[in-house]
Amino acid sequence: MAVNRDDVRRIIDAIGGKENVNAATHCVTRLRLALDDESKVNKEELDKIDLVKGSFAANNQFQIVIGPGTVDEAYKVFTEETGMGESTKDEVKAAAADKMNPLQRAIKTLGDVFIPLLPAIVTAGLLLGISNLLLEAGAIYKGKAVVDVYPQIKGIAEIIKLIAVTPFHFLPALIGWSAMRVFGGSPILGLVLGLVLVNPALASQYGLADRDTGKLAEIPTWDIFGLKVQQLNYAAQVLPILLATWCLAQVERFLNKRVHDSIKMLVVGPVALLLVGFLSFVIIGPVAFWLGNQITGFVQMIFENAGWLGGLIYGLVYAPLVITGLHHMFLAVDFQLMTSNLGGTYLWPILAISNIAQGSAAFAAWFLYKRRKMVKEEGLALTSGISGWLGVTEPAMFGVNIPLKYPFVAAVLTTGLVGALFGAQNVLGKVGVGGVPGIMSINSGFRLTFFIGMIIAIVLPVILTLIFSNFAKKKGEEVVVERVKD
Repeated sequence: MAVNRDDVRRIIDAIGGKENVNAATHCVTRLRLALDDESKVNKEELDKIDLVKGSFAANNQFQIVIGPGTVDEAYKVFTEETGMGESTKDEVKAAAADKMNPLQRAIKTLGDVFIPLLPAIVTAGLLLGISNLLLEAGAIYKGKAVVDVYPQIKGIAEIIKLIAVTPFHFLPALIGWSAMRVFGGSPILGLVLGLVLVNPALASQYGLADRDTGKLAEIPTWDIFGLKVQQLNYAAQVLPILLATWCLAQVERFLNKRVHDSIKMLVVGPVALLLVGFLSFVIIGPVAFWLGNQITGFVQMIFENAGWLGGLIYGLVYAPLVITGLHHMFLAVDFQLMTSNLGGTYLWPILAISNIAQGSAAFAAWFLYKRRKMVKEEGLALTSGISGWLGVTEPAMFGVNIPLKYPFVAAVLTTGLVGALFGAQNVLGKVGVGGVPGIMSINSGFRLTFFIGMIIAIVLPVILTLIFSNFAKKKGEEVVVERVKD
C-alpha cells in the first residue's frame, strides 16, 4: 500500500518534530520510537491522521499502530523525512532503557531473556496440547485415548510429544543462549553451560523418589577435596541457569579484557566455562533451586489455601501490568511452576482469558462504532478484537480499549471474575498459546472449567461495555464521543 508522505510528515509534527526523535524502528504493525520528551506528543492531532490506527507509550517507547505491510513503507518515509538512519530494535531499546529505574531495568532484562524464546515455547505448548488430546485416556473418548481407538496414529502422536517436550526439557540451554546475549557474553558459551546442567548423566531431580515406597533414592555425589557435591540435573529449571549465565558473562568479560588476543581462544572460554561450571554445581545450582522452590511454594500456598483470591488478584492486575511491561516477570514464575510437582501453572490460563476478554471488549467497541458509522475506528476495533481472541492483545488494548476506557475496565473486571473461578478450581495449564486456542494449553481435567471461563470472557466484556456506555450516555459522557475528541 502506498503511503501518503504528508501523513508521515503530520506524524513527525505530532510527536514533537524530528528533533524529538532519539531512535526509531518498527515491528510487524507499529513504528517504535524512543523520544526525548514524550510530553511533546500531540495525541489529538496524531489520532486524526488516517494512516494512524492507534498509539501508546510503553516501556519508554512511543509506539504508533499503522498496520502490517504499510508500516514498512511508512518507516522508510519516516527515516527519509527525519534524516535519521535506520535503527535496530536493540538500539531503540537501549535508548529507551536510559530512562528506566532499576526495577524497570530488571524487568526489561527478564523480558529480553524470555521473549525471544516464546516462539519455541508457544510451539511446544501447542504441540503438547495436541499430543495430550491424542494420548490421554478420556480426553475425547470416554475411558480411552484417541490412539487406542486409532492405533495406527500412535507413532505420530509419540513423535509429536517428543518434539513438544524437548524445548521444556532443554529449557536451561535455551535460556543460557538468550541470557548470555542479554548479559553481554558469548551466547554459544551460555548454550553449552545450559546443556551441562541438563546432561543426562546427572541424576534427575524428578526421579529421586521410589514410586512404590516414596522414599528418596541416594543422590550420587562428587568428592572435591572432601566436599560432597550432588550430581543433580537441572532440566526445565529457570533460576539456576539465569544466575549461572550472569556469572559466566562477568567472568568472560573480565578475562577478555586481560588475556592477550593470541591466546584468547585457548583461555577465555575454557576457563570461564570450567570455573562457572564448578560454581553451578557447588553453589549457584543448589541455592537457585532452593529459591525457585520457595517462589513456587509461595504461589502454590496462595492458590491451595485461597485460590479464588489469588486468581482474582492476578486477573485484575495482569492487563495493567502489560501496560507497564511488568508482566514479563511472571514468565519465570510460570516456568518454575510447570517444573514443580504441579505439572502446570495457575497463571497462564488466566493470561489466556485476559486475551479473550480484551478481544471481546474491542468487539463491543466495534459495535458502538458501527452504529455511529465511524469507519476508521470500526475497522481497527474489528481487526484488534480478532487478534485479541488469537492471543495478541496489543492492538485491542492500546488502540481501542485503553483510549475508550470502559472496554478496558470491562475486560479487566471479567478477567478478575474468571480468574477467581479458575483459582477456586485450581485450573492448571502449560505455557503455550493464548486466547481462544489457549484451551490446547490447559491440563486435562480442567478443560471444561476453562471452556466455561472462555464463554464468560467472550460474552461478559461485551455486556459490561454496552452497560457502561449506556450509563455514560445518560450522564452526557458517552464513551465514543470521548474517543472522537481524543
